[in-house]
Parts: sequence; structure tokens; C-alpha cells
Amino acid sequence: MNDFCLLFDMEKLQKLEIATFVDDRGTLSALELKDFIDWKVERIYYLTDVKKARGGHAVRHEKKIYICVKGCVKAKFHDGKQWIEYELKGPNDAVYMKEMCFRDFYYFSDNAVLLAVSSVNYKPDDYIYDLGQFISEVNS
Repeated sequence: MNDFCLLFDMEKLQKLEIATFVDDRGTLSALELKDFIDWKVERIYYLTDVKKARGGHAVRHEKKIYICVKGCVKAKFHDGKQWIEYELKGPNDAVYMKEMCFRDFYYFSDNAVLLAVSSVNYKPDDYIYDLGQFISEVNS
């Protein structure tokens, strides 16, 4: 049984709600990656104490899951055709990015924590910082 609920689906993105359980001991959120990804996790990182917008790029050959662990994060993704915007609220909102998308994270609440689970390791040459170049590559 999957431990997430699909909230939004388009060709390249799915918004997920991670199963979250609250009792007198606290909150537990769990995501069994094996239930819905077919790729090996190569890199995990998280953002905290963010003061300015993050993202502003795409990564070639990358699949990724962004999980809002705590607080609130506004995010938008371009799939090569249009922008899709989300407000992610912790601890149970996540976005599964199936393939290359341009992404921007432009608002973080004071206590926000955004966790990223990637299919690729960091390789600077795989990054695209120009939206026009990204759209051209995706649509070629």
C-alpha cells in the first residue's frame, strides 16, 4: 500500500501528500520511495534558514522529489510549456518531478525546511540557468 495521496498530476509533475500520523508522542511522516520511483537515490540535501529565492535552474537527466518537511514554501515549475505553481506546507506536502523541469522556490516561511531527493549527483555542467535555453532543449 502506498503511503501518499496523489493531489495533482501532469506529464512531468505530481503533487503528493505524504501520510502523516500525529499522537501524543509527536508527528511521524513516512514515504516509502520504493512504492513509486524506479530510480536509485543518488543525492539528498535540504534547505533551511533561506533568506532569498532558490532554484532558478533545471538539471539535465534528473528526477527529484521535493518534500516540505516544516513550514511553508512556494514553488513553481516550468515543464517546457507552462509554469505550474504550488504552495507546499510541512510536514506532508511533496512534489515528484518525473523529468527535467525548470524550478523556482521564491518564498520560505521563517521555519521552513525543504528536503530534496535526487536521481543524480551534483554535476555543474548538467545545470541550465537560462529559461529560454531550457525551453529550447526540452522542445527540440
